[in-house]
Amino acid sequence: MNSESVRAWLESYRQAWENRDPEAVIKLFAVDATYQETPFSDPMRGRDAIRQYWTRAVVSYQEQIRFAYEILSVTEASAIVHWYSAFVRISSKAQVSLDGIFLLRFDGAGLCRELREWWVRKDQWAESNRQKAKG
Repeated sequence: MNSESVRAWLESYRQAWENRDPEAVIKLFAVDATYQETPFSDPMRGRDAIRQYWTRAVVSYQEQIRFAYEILSVTEASAIVHWYSAFVRISSKAQVSLDGIFLLRFDGAGLCRELREWWVRKDQWAESNRQKAKG
């Protein structure tokens, strides 16, 4: 991999997330890929598990999604990426911001074979209610 191929992969990931498209997301992953949403969760294994996760976590709960990233490091088979996302939670209409890191490992065809992420969430609705409660 090089910076251009990682950027192309991330642009496809961005489009899939912003368009809430699990089918586009799974095309970015190797058939037997793992996807670990948080360091303490078990990784999802395979495209079907990734599709189910995206359908549940993104399609059912997120709208008005924005995603941006900065590539921090690229090697022949991996990349480290700082990313940012903001979306509206469908059920509560809360504005949610995520700031995170991806560790991406790729196969020879440029498909992701392992995605590990670490992120922090800020819920704008909850923050504004906390401020009201204090004031």
